[in-house]
Amino acid sequence: MIISQIMPQSRQTAVLSSKDKNKSKLPQTVVAYGHDLTEGETVPFHHHRWAQLVYASHGIMTVTTEKFSYVVPPQRAVWIPAGVEHSIDARSDVSMRPLYIDSCAADLPTKVCVLQITPLLRELILSAVASGSSYQPDSPQSRTISVILDQISMQTEASLALPMPTDSRLLRVTQSLITNPADSRNLGEWAWEVGASKRTLGRLFSAQTGMSFRAWRQQRRLHRALELLVSGDSVTTIALELGYNSTSAFIAMFKRNFGKTPKRYLSTTS
Repeated sequence: MIISQIMPQSRQTAVLSSKDKNKSKLPQTVVAYGHDLTEGETVPFHHHRWAQLVYASHGIMTVTTEKFSYVVPPQRAVWIPAGVEHSIDARSDVSMRPLYIDSCAADLPTKVCVLQITPLLRELILSAVASGSSYQPDSPQSRTISVILDQISMQTEASLALPMPTDSRLLRVTQSLITNPADSRNLGEWAWEVGASKRTLGRLFSAQTGMSFRAWRQQRRLHRALELLVSGDSVTTIALELGYNSTSAFIAMFKRNFGKTPKRYLSTTS
């Protein structure tokens, strides 16, 4: 497994010194960065001594841990506790605005999760990035940071996780659906394909992913839909690629999950 720093020095807009990077604590309670990724760019598996809010103000990325894959549009961020291995893949050009948070900060999540990013929290994060990583106690910047921490602790979790199983038979199914989310084979057909009973496969899906087979496949299709929307594909093209019989059926499914039609959702990610 490759361990790397998330930000090449040449592309940072706010930089910790090499001396600070080797310390167990950050120079401030929260350090905000501005860092851009181009479409297709990957940050390989790595970890940090500090908690991280992986957020991008523009574009869509995939954040992957050992157990989950998360598609992250600008209305969401992934909370990564200290020490958790994760990788990042840019599904479009991405304006990353991550926060690194010292473990002394209280009332924050203790596990990996996806958080809502409200318009207020978005603007606070952008302000913190613009202000840089160095600020004095009781300064305007420090007060902004305090509000950011309060806002993070108040955010609700969002369901954009794609849990990955460990059973080899289930992995054959999920990896195939990751490659081709339009595959419409039912659980019985997959059971025959991988050499397990339908009942066994259904039980394993529930035990190892916390989701039914149908729910997992729909979540994968939602992930792919978000990636294709940002790439500029039409709603009709996306519906066909994901295996829907009609554009209206795809739009209805998308709206049930995100509360907006694909076009309206896309306008908020720009």
